Amino acid sequence: MVTLTFILYLALMLGIGIVAYRRTQDLSDYVLGGRNLGPLPSALSAGASDMSGWLLLGLPGYAMSDGYGAFWLAGGLLVGTWLNWLLVAQRLRVYSQKADNSLTLPAFFENRFEDSSHSLRVISAFFILVFFLFYTSSGLVAGGKLFETVFGFDYELAVLIGAVAVISYTLFGGFLAVSWTDVVQGLLMVGALILVPVIALSDLGGLDATFAAIESKNPELLDMFTNPDGSSITIIGTLSLLGWGLGYFGQPHILARFKGIKNKDAVPSARRIAVVWSAASMLGSILIGLFAIAYLKTGLGDSETVFMVMVDALFHPVVAGVLLAAILAAVMSTADSQLLVASSSLAEDFYKALFNKTATPEHLVMIGRVAVIGIAIVATLLALDEDSGVLSLVSYAWAGFGAAFGPALILSLYWKRMNRMGALAAIVMGGLTVVIWKQLEGGVFDLYEIIPGIVLATIAAIVGSLATPAPQESIQKQFDEVIDEVKS
Repeated sequence: MVTLTFILYLALMLGIGIVAYRRTQDLSDYVLGGRNLGPLPSALSAGASDMSGWLLLGLPGYAMSDGYGAFWLAGGLLVGTWLNWLLVAQRLRVYSQKADNSLTLPAFFENRFEDSSHSLRVISAFFILVFFLFYTSSGLVAGGKLFETVFGFDYELAVLIGAVAVISYTLFGGFLAVSWTDVVQGLLMVGALILVPVIALSDLGGLDATFAAIESKNPELLDMFTNPDGSSITIIGTLSLLGWGLGYFGQPHILARFKGIKNKDAVPSARRIAVVWSAASMLGSILIGLFAIAYLKTGLGDSETVFMVMVDALFHPVVAGVLLAAILAAVMSTADSQLLVASSSLAEDFYKALFNKTATPEHLVMIGRVAVIGIAIVATLLALDEDSGVLSLVSYAWAGFGAAFGPALILSLYWKRMNRMGALAAIVMGGLTVVIWKQLEGGVFDLYEIIPGIVLATIAAIVGSLATPAPQESIQKQFDEVIDEVKS
């Protein structure tokens, strides 16, 4: 029955992809769905593509091993979600269209600062490709663990099955397929994350009995200010968890949803939906990990399989099949978005910018679809390492995007004096800091690399801009027009 459920689910997603394929006429449709998404699909698509497999594997596993400490991570992410929709969404929606209808983030930077050298665009696209390889592979690792645990498949075969599923409908429908399937997948994910802890709590005999059982095993797990071994949490450790929230401002696959929403007036409604969805999803995810401590008599060899183990223990195979499909939904909803953004950068920011400036929209869609296959193959090869951890891969890519693009984007939307050199300095400094910091350890280097990356990128942007001439009058005029339109 579980197998049949998965087959039906994959068939539904592929069907949506085929319908979207028929509505995809040019690169704008393929990359941003013609900028015509309503608040609900925009919010759920942003949330589903953001949370990925780590929401059902990494976060429950982290809650199971670290207890209440997981709330620091979830709290940082929830605040980051809200601030991203509040500070970035409306301005980016308006500015990206006014800046020569910029479809991708690298194109936005180039058009925002009128960079005729294409350096901003190419360097941005380079970092997108590098970090998305790790990010996409994390989703394929999650899919591999799912098929391996549920069906007993060989891990490598499981990864390949998941990769084929994601490639299929991303290849067909582009942004429309990704966004429409994300609505289905987002609802399925939050439903599963609410239902599993509710049923587990019922079986355990209520909250008092559940937390008494957790306390009997390790009372430190119920204290946000201690580690599982009883030692006090450190400032570096706490800041590292809260720092995840800073990453939102630079995630290309989330920012694409802001550019694809139909108009700026739809943003407030989308923001409310996104925040409620994120809060409910992360709370459910943490409760699954916590309740598993009380429910399971022994620990797990791999704590990231805790959601699957709990579903198998609590539900009939038919229901279990639907709930386990939520993991596949989480994996597919993020991996497809990442493949789409990375392939769009290859088509728009490398191929068109450097090799074929007169490429037709239809030709660019074809290049984008070829790029999906190429990028997916490389990400699949990275995911074939069975020792890979979903959360560790996500944390590296998340930091890379947050530091490379977050400060550059925020300042480009809010600081009129920022210029091309400031943006270039921020992107390079942020990306390189994450790569270098990740290789170091001990003392201050145990701090999550996104924090030093963002700090140094912000300094680089300010120094680079002030040390070079102010932007041209046309750039400053466009900035004023955008601000006027946002406020209107």
